[in-house]
Amino acid sequence: MKKLERKLTLTAVIAISIGGMLGTGIFVLPGVAAGMIGEYLWLAYIFSGLFILPSVLSKSELATAMPQSGGTYVYIERAFGPLFGTISGIGLWASLILKSSFALIGFGAYLLAVANIALDIKYLSIVFLVIVFMLNVLGVKKVGKVQLVIIGLGILFLLTLLTVGIGKLDINNTKFDIPSNKQSLLATIAFVYLSYAGVTKIAAVAGEVKNPSKNLPLAMLTSLLIMTVIYSAIAFILTEYVSPESLKKDYRPIYTLAAELTNGNIYVGYIAAIIGILTLVSLVNSGVLASSRFPFAMAKDKLLPNYMTYLHPKYLTPVIAIAFTCIMMAIVVIYIDVVKIAKLASAFKITMFIAVNACVIILRETGVQWYKPSYKSPLYPLTQILGILGGILLLFYLGWMPLIAIIIISLLGTIIYVFYGKKKTMREGIITKYGNRPALYMLYGGRKDFNLMQDNFEKKQKKEKLESEILSDAGAIVPLLGNERSPEILTEIAGAITKNKKVQTIHVTEVPDQTFLDNEFFEKDPKAESINRQLKLLEKDKKIQINFKKYRTHNLTNTVQSLSEQTHCDWLVLGWNGVDHQGILINNPIGWLVTNVDSNVALFKDNGIKYINKILLAILPQKDNSKFIEATNLITQFYHTENDGIDAHFTVLHIIPNDTEESEELEIKSRTKEILKKYPQGNLSLVKHENPEKYISEISIEYDLLIIGTPKHNDWASILFGTGKDKFVENAACSVLRLTIKN
Repeated sequence: MKKLERKLTLTAVIAISIGGMLGTGIFVLPGVAAGMIGEYLWLAYIFSGLFILPSVLSKSELATAMPQSGGTYVYIERAFGPLFGTISGIGLWASLILKSSFALIGFGAYLLAVANIALDIKYLSIVFLVIVFMLNVLGVKKVGKVQLVIIGLGILFLLTLLTVGIGKLDINNTKFDIPSNKQSLLATIAFVYLSYAGVTKIAAVAGEVKNPSKNLPLAMLTSLLIMTVIYSAIAFILTEYVSPESLKKDYRPIYTLAAELTNGNIYVGYIAAIIGILTLVSLVNSGVLASSRFPFAMAKDKLLPNYMTYLHPKYLTPVIAIAFTCIMMAIVVIYIDVVKIAKLASAFKITMFIAVNACVIILRETGVQWYKPSYKSPLYPLTQILGILGGILLLFYLGWMPLIAIIIISLLGTIIYVFYGKKKTMREGIITKYGNRPALYMLYGGRKDFNLMQDNFEKKQKKEKLESEILSDAGAIVPLLGNERSPEILTEIAGAITKNKKVQTIHVTEVPDQTFLDNEFFEKDPKAESINRQLKLLEKDKKIQINFKKYRTHNLTNTVQSLSEQTHCDWLVLGWNGVDHQGILINNPIGWLVTNVDSNVALFKDNGIKYINKILLAILPQKDNSKFIEATNLITQFYHTENDGIDAHFTVLHIIPNDTEESEELEIKSRTKEILKKYPQGNLSLVKHENPEKYISEISIEYDLLIIGTPKHNDWASILFGTGKDKFVENAACSVLRLTIKN
């Protein structure tokens, strides 16, 4: 299949983004909205821009991590899975179609201002829709150039109106207070929300943008700022010169404003109407450009028939997807009421932006390896939480009809997925890969179907490939996930903790499902080659057997789990940053592996200690301490080399409360000393202290390696999302090894 070409520059991207907002948001909607809130319309536009800001920041981050065609649909599908991807794709497609259809009807209202024709305006709008269809088929670059000219004319005319309006304004009679009816204000904010929806539309064609990591967020934020200023200023001038009551059913408010400011000058009125016509056609053009990419992206994911991915052989545009979108738009123009279209479109957009904010939270919290945005939204996760709560608030003020429509779209998307997409797609969302049972049952009713697909499709291929490349009797598996401070030290620790001194180190690259595993991009990896060279030196120096392999996968956890099962290894050794990520709802790959693999797990926090001599084992005094002491002794023996004069030794630290009875204290000492009789390099330290975290932090200065067990968490954030940090690891001065012993 041919690929979409990256032709859009920053200027064209901003033009398309502004074009998605400039049409109905200022040329049609202000009339109806003024009837809802009156002279406070300008305030509604400002607050609406603030309400959408979190979603813009979130979508900018997502777009730089996944710069491809499909936009919001792609983000939701990758985070929540193909079921929600199908629903969101249809919802987004419908909202763009509704908004673009609204623009076509507004276009008709402006056309009637300059032409007295008998032809039904709806059918005349269809003629212009055909022209827009041809522009899109001819290529994105041509669309960007046409858009740039139209947007420039529209902004110039609006600025001219503002200049004239401000010049005639009587400041003494102007009000800048806050309306007393907060419900009307919120309802208007929700209604004009649609005006800003186009700010993120460009993400849907991210696969055609030059330098997307820089241009996407810059274009979104720049266009949002520009349009917030223009919207609020025009709304203020409009309600100052035209009665809100007379604007109530006015679908050409800019024409009305121009006539009012020039005392009915017919030529200025004609100019306003022509600018309105061109701008609204431009919005339709932008809407077709973005909305047609949703069925295109869904078809690539096997959620819609494959013919939707057909590209024009010369212009490389998805011609069938564009044609289907335009046909649906024509049906909407002919049969659906204008105000209902606006409310429905706003409701769909608000819902999708709620999901966008949730996507950022899921992708960041799971720590999925391939999610590497070059731009990160500030004040995470507060920004996303505010975006979600704000969106839910606005939905309640749009009425029942849009909510019912959202339910209908959800049912339609579910039906399409169950009867078509589910049989075709092999994808899993991040939430299905790393979410725990409560999250999965809430969203999917379980993980059974996804496990079945994995067994039938990819697992067999992985097993055959891995069996021919790995050490079948490796005592430890070391997956390198790309964030290790020193892969050599991590592999050395694995060699120290395993009995047979055989280590399988594997450089794992997890890629999104849409990336082919045999892509030539992965064949040469300088970083992996450097690691391999260092490990060969380590192998000779430390007398351990190391096998190093590179591997790429769509599902990191399944691959590492397969490695563990095939080698029957004793230990899985992973680099770690001290964050648990073992919540009820969400796990990251490390949290999932700790919970699900059968082997013991060692998480190593590398604090830059190169030479290990003094080791501290800090664990609670309990009956299963023998396994921890045995593992600690193995590491001690590994670093204890008499020929080199290195006398490695370890200390078992038990911290007990100050009020511990003497008999219990003696019993703890006796039990631990009995175990230590087998290990001459070990000794016991029993300390009474009420703050173990503080004591270990202070004493860790005297040691090279701190070994701990897996703690229990009681705070709600850690229990639900696994976002809490291990306090012992966070405060330790030396390197830390956390052991989860299962056998």
